[in-house]
Amino acid sequence: MPDSGSFSRRGSRSRDGEGRAEFASAAAKRSARNLVALRFVDNRGHVAAHYPANPNGSPDGITGLTTPDGRFTVLMPHPERVFRSVQMSWRPRHWGEDSPWMRMFRNAFEWTRH
Repeated sequence: MPDSGSFSRRGSRSRDGEGRAEFASAAAKRSARNLVALRFVDNRGHVAAHYPANPNGSPDGITGLTTPDGRFTVLMPHPERVFRSVQMSWRPRHWGEDSPWMRMFRNAFEWTRH
């Protein structure tokens, strides 16, 4: 399991296809460009534009945004449904009990301790 979540690709569950990112204008979308925290990508790591890799059709595959200071992040995938390796549709044997998504919860816990 990686030590950091930076620039990693992880499988996730997207159950309902809701959570489509929508912007009031092209200017609003451009201003959010540096706030994108997560994107839907295909199996080659390219931004996903269409179903099934982008289940809700969000523009530019946007599935998570953060605030400029990074203290608040919203996302559509459901990491709480795949924090254990056995919850993943596929996993390498060497992962053990925790899936890579568990890192996100551990990072949040560690942040509260400091």
